[in-house]
Order: sequence, then structure tokens, then C-alpha cells
Amino acid sequence: MASAALRILKVATKAGLAGGAVYVAYDQGLLGSGTQGEEVLKKTTAAIPPAVQEWANYFGWQIPSAPKLDFSICESWNWGVQKSVSALSSAPSKTCEYTAEGWKYIKELVK
Repeated sequence: MASAALRILKVATKAGLAGGAVYVAYDQGLLGSGTQGEEVLKKTTAAIPPAVQEWANYFGWQIPSAPKLDFSICESWNWGVQKSVSALSSAPSKTCEYTAEGWKYIKELVK
């Protein structure tokens, strides 16, 4: 009986944490458009280093400075999507081209 209750408690805890994470992500705008996500990232990168430095000072740790990232996530995402769609759109013609080359090669081997 105790193991069943423990399993239910574990599942409920995991579900609560997952639900809370989704709620926080939605509340902060991470599940919105790319520009909203980029704004949240800018706010996060402005808030996290001081908080980490405060904890490091509290524990007496020496932490190196974070690297500066100077690129747009929206542009990077759009570039990746464009490349993927481009590859998918050219796939049928490339497949026909490679198939024709393969048949030519096989015909040459058979001769």
C-alpha cells in the first residue's frame, strides 16, 4: 500500500513541476511569437548574471564572465527554417536526378 501511495506522490510531484514549468513559460511569453521569446531572452540575460554573481559571492566562488552573444534568435531560426524548407522542396528533383545517375552507373556496369 505504501509503495502505491509513494508512486502516486512521485507522479503527482512530477506532473506539478511540469505543469508549473509550462505555466511559467507561458506567463513569461516563451510560448508566443519569436519576437516575444527574444525579448524574454534579453530580460533573462540581463537578470541572471547579477543573480549568479550574488550567489557566487555568498559562497566565495570565483566564476568567469559569461560570453557575449550578439545574434538574433529570430534570424537564426528563420535561416534554419528556410534551409529546411529549401531542402524539402528540392528533394523530389534531386531524387530523380540521383536515380537517373544510379541507373546510368548500373547500365555501365552491366555492359
